[in-house]
Amino acid sequence: MSTIIPQRMTAEIDGDFVVFLIGMRVNKWWLPHKWVPVSRAMFRMLKELENSDSEDTGFLGVERAGSLFIQYWRSFDHLETYARAGDHEHWPAWARFNALLGKTRGDVGIWHETYLVKAGAYENVYSGMPPFGLGKAMEPQGGLVPATGSREAARDRLRSQ
Repeated sequence: MSTIIPQRMTAEIDGDFVVFLIGMRVNKWWLPHKWVPVSRAMFRMLKELENSDSEDTGFLGVERAGSLFIQYWRSFDHLETYARAGDHEHWPAWARFNALLGKTRGDVGIWHETYLVKAGAYENVYSGMPPFGLGKAMEPQGGLVPATGSREAARDRLRSQ
């Protein structure tokens, strides 16, 4: 279990980055042969990404909230390169999904949203939390700093970027 940081912290990252939200929705739970393979594929992709070298892939980290996965990427180019690479988990899984559910897409839903975040156009605060979200994704680089002084208020954190 991660250590709780008993103070207000904020995460900082140099340059632009990408927030990628992805998830699935089981619409017909009584058809596990349709949704179990999708769920397994999502976890295989995450395991592959978590074990990858972020310098190569651009993948910074992930948070899970139920069937929602919040991913942090260095750039859209990194995300797209991973998604289209035939030698990684995503592209073959996407092909299997289309073959399995192409005509019955209402059985299992998948979705994603991509947000390109410009340098300084974000703010965050974590209070009494273990490293989480962007702060956790930036953990190896030491991206968490105290939310004090010029980082005290949300507006100030946006200006200080």
